[in-house]
Amino acid sequence: MTAPTAAPAEAQDTHAHIDPAAQLVAAGKVVPVQTRSERPHSFDPADFGAPTGREVNWKHTPVAQLAPLFEPAGSGSGIAVEVSDEAYVRPALRFGDAPRGEIFRPEDVVSAVAWQGAAEALHLAIPADEEVAEPIFVQLTGQGAALRADQHLVIEAGTNSSATVVLRHTGSAQLAQNVEILVRDGARLTLVTVQQWQDDALHSASHQARIDRDAHLTHIVVSFGGGVVRVNPNVELAGSGSEARLYGLSYADAGQHLESQVYLHHKGAHTVGDVLYKGALQGEGAHSVWIGDVLIGPGATGTDSYEANRNLVLTEGARADSIPNLEIETGDILGAGHASATGRFDDEQLFYLQARGITEEEARRLVVLGFLSDIVQRLGVPSLEEELLAAIELELQAVNA
Repeated sequence: MTAPTAAPAEAQDTHAHIDPAAQLVAAGKVVPVQTRSERPHSFDPADFGAPTGREVNWKHTPVAQLAPLFEPAGSGSGIAVEVSDEAYVRPALRFGDAPRGEIFRPEDVVSAVAWQGAAEALHLAIPADEEVAEPIFVQLTGQGAALRADQHLVIEAGTNSSATVVLRHTGSAQLAQNVEILVRDGARLTLVTVQQWQDDALHSASHQARIDRDAHLTHIVVSFGGGVVRVNPNVELAGSGSEARLYGLSYADAGQHLESQVYLHHKGAHTVGDVLYKGALQGEGAHSVWIGDVLIGPGATGTDSYEANRNLVLTEGARADSIPNLEIETGDILGAGHASATGRFDDEQLFYLQARGITEEEARRLVVLGFLSDIVQRLGVPSLEEELLAAIELELQAVNA
């Protein structure tokens, strides 16, 4: 394993494990980590140890299946990368090359493994004041189910720039991935990550973003394929007037595990946060996990924040875990709230449609499409929206077969 040469000293000195093994020393006493904001960070995978499934951030995850990602990939790469517009690709970033590591701090063993295993990071940069009209697609294709890859991507939106970046994951691989997102003052960035893996793929990704003054980030996670897919966005609203729109869409089939643990940290004043994740599940053993943590810090006066998760269970044997959390450290806010709901079809909606001559099967199809298309329509990429709606139609054909 190659150690990074530019890890901050405070990260190198971190030796506590994550809750319940994680321990903080306060007033001479050792106490377990209680909240997302308290979790330790380290660039050294050994500081975390291999998860057991009892830790708070792993207890809903099938850790035995993800075990290949707890060790470095070694030589070679299981991922082929192709960028649709090379004009925005900068020289690869090695350890110590800015802006790699400007905001990224691994908070679990997989992100630490990915940090150390990715000797070079892809750097995609939008120049200051430039408006990119067409989406930039980054195609990441797995080369085989048994092939491991460690990856670090840096996506940087320069001051007052505007762009949409789409990460597309297909094929099969075992991928430990970090995505570092920098949204400079006044910039507007939309980042969409689409997971359409084959059923035997393993993918655990840590997305960490900082949004500066008056900047906007729309971050969208779409997970349709893969054996175990875990995409965890961590977004810091650092600058005054910054905004974050975090959306997610998942469709879990039999035996699939699709997970997102979202952390939105309001740090600057007058910041806005909107989190909405929706999921559908069908088949025996289909499992989705959503954990949403929002922290409104002491300096985040005038904050307006809301998070919600909605899940539609289409068949018996499927399970959705949904856990919203909210911490507020200032009394001067415009509003904050959270919500979670998981259930079957709305009988009133089905009755309404059937009363107008629509068959039960078609009524169910329309309800699911209406439920999920709310997120699809926020992508802002027409070709991708059409493709995902078609994919939903295929999933519905399977459940109605």
